[in-house]
Amino acid sequence: MQSNFRVQVSKDYLVFASAHFITFRGHQCETLHGHNYRVGVAVEGSLDSECLFVLDFSVLKQITRRLVDAIDHKVLLPTLNPKLAYKEEGDRVTVEYFGEPTYVFPRRDCALIPILNSTAEMLAQYIGVQVRQELAAGGYSHLTLLELEVEENYGQSATYREALASD
Repeated sequence: MQSNFRVQVSKDYLVFASAHFITFRGHQCETLHGHNYRVGVAVEGSLDSECLFVLDFSVLKQITRRLVDAIDHKVLLPTLNPKLAYKEEGDRVTVEYFGEPTYVFPRRDCALIPILNSTAEMLAQYIGVQVRQELAAGGYSHLTLLELEVEENYGQSATYREALASD
């Protein structure tokens, strides 16, 4: 019988403060606003036979912190959203909603993210997939499950869960 274990991290520094807006059904778009997001990440898998842990906590913390730091204090712009178009002109990004100029931001303040909408669900998937890719690149092939939670407000979160192919 093979045992499976779970480790998870959710630290005070695994947070990002960002602005966003969501497009809704039809021609509705909410106003620009922000959240102080919190991220928690967990992985499951077998134990390393020598160290007797699934994964060193520091590995999970370093990867996740680097990813949340990259979008901290940014406007989150979903580049795959069919209702939005972006024009980069010099050091500015213009956001068009259904062809109408809606926002202009300094480029340095934007995180253009390849997601369909900047919902907590899509952010959880985006960060989760990046965590998975970095773990795979680091040779951590014994993991069986990744779970990433993005909380946009206390008691209000979305979780992305992905089964991983293990050795």
